[in-house]
Amino acid sequence: MVQRRFSKQRQIIYDMIVSNPVHPTADYIYNALKGEYPDLSLGTVYRNLNVLTEMGMIIKITSEANSEHYDGNTDCHYHLMCEKCHGIFDVDIPYFKELEKKAQERSPHKIKTHTLVFSGVCDKCGE
Repeated sequence: MVQRRFSKQRQIIYDMIVSNPVHPTADYIYNALKGEYPDLSLGTVYRNLNVLTEMGMIIKITSEANSEHYDGNTDCHYHLMCEKCHGIFDVDIPYFKELEKKAQERSPHKIKTHTLVFSGVCDKCGE
């Protein structure tokens, strides 16, 4: 396993994701940080997002609009994808581990885990 250096830029990108409830995109992260860190490039943001994802420190969620959002909560949990603003939000319900067991009983494949993304309208767009 390759040991990766945890650079200052990687740390600020990680901190932005972990502290941000909106599941930001690379563009969002870049625009939010470039004022304070003018040497930061969009390419650096993308490279660090890929490394953080490979390290298992964040997860990548691809929206129906094919934009990639990032989540610092790597625990198994569910999301809502807003049909209007395309935002991705956590859904606070218990993870249904039993679903994997039921699926495994009916499948010849080896099921390890599952993801579930609800479609709907977020509270801001629904107002």
